[in-house]
Amino acid sequence: MSDLGVPTRRPYRVGYAPGAYDLFHIGHLNILRHARSQCDYLVAGVVSDEMAELAKGRRPMIPLVERLEIVRSVKYVDAAFVETVPDKVETWKQVRFDVIFKGDDWRSTPKGHKLEADFAAVGVDVVYFPYTVHTSSTQLRRALDALAEPLPEQLAPLTAERR
Repeated sequence: MSDLGVPTRRPYRVGYAPGAYDLFHIGHLNILRHARSQCDYLVAGVVSDEMAELAKGRRPMIPLVERLEIVRSVKYVDAAFVETVPDKVETWKQVRFDVIFKGDDWRSTPKGHKLEADFAAVGVDVVYFPYTVHTSSTQLRRALDALAEPLPEQLAPLTAERR
């Protein structure tokens, strides 16, 4: 709403923000917040476990049903959609969005150029938002993996003595 109480029209009607949304963090929230500010209705695409494994070489730590519930509960999200195909245009045929939002780590990359070309052919804009460099699911996962690694042999006796 504007200051005069008149509804404010956003640049896009339906927006789409795809992601794995594994280990949900502030970067995910920022993308969804920025995306919702640009459209009247925001659909968050939560990639299936199989699609995440295909794209990143590993399955998410958080199961799909839980990631979907987390994303669906974010106040900026109007609907959540399970993304099960690698081709975003195929997803567009099901969801019918006007704009797709991605982190700017995709900008000026081969996958970003392909995304832009594919969507230009069907009249969908690609909008990039700043990638939150200090927090990512990959970094969080590395930290968790490091915590799960066994202690070096020289430290193991010291920790056993403390028990």
